[in-house]
Amino acid sequence: MKIAETIRDGDFKAEKHVPTIDAPDKIKAGEEALVKVMVGEEIKHPNTPLHHISWIQLFFKPDNGTVADVAKFCYAAHGDTMNLDTPGCILAEPASCVKIHPAKSGTLIAMSYCNLHGLWENSKRIEVE
Repeated sequence: MKIAETIRDGDFKAEKHVPTIDAPDKIKAGEEALVKVMVGEEIKHPNTPLHHISWIQLFFKPDNGTVADVAKFCYAAHGDTMNLDTPGCILAEPASCVKIHPAKSGTLIAMSYCNLHGLWENSKRIEVE
């Protein structure tokens, strides 16, 4: 079995584990773009020690190029408690931002990891003019 066979996807409006990518559809060459990735945009994901998103990772696949690792965001505050039924003193929701400067058009790919339901992915095309 390969890891790719275990990755799930779906419509984020109906599935709470699918990461979303909020980024412009087009940017001008040399300009920066703000990219927000999150899990739970439409349907909130539980954020408890027993069921949580551990991380979201963002990649960029340029047209005719190799995948680049852009950013990885880890969410650890959900484990800050000894009581497994209630959260600790602070929670970190799985939502993060990064500014990118793509040199050419390509596809942003976000992956998230739920401690109970495994790997999930989504993608978004971005055009560089």
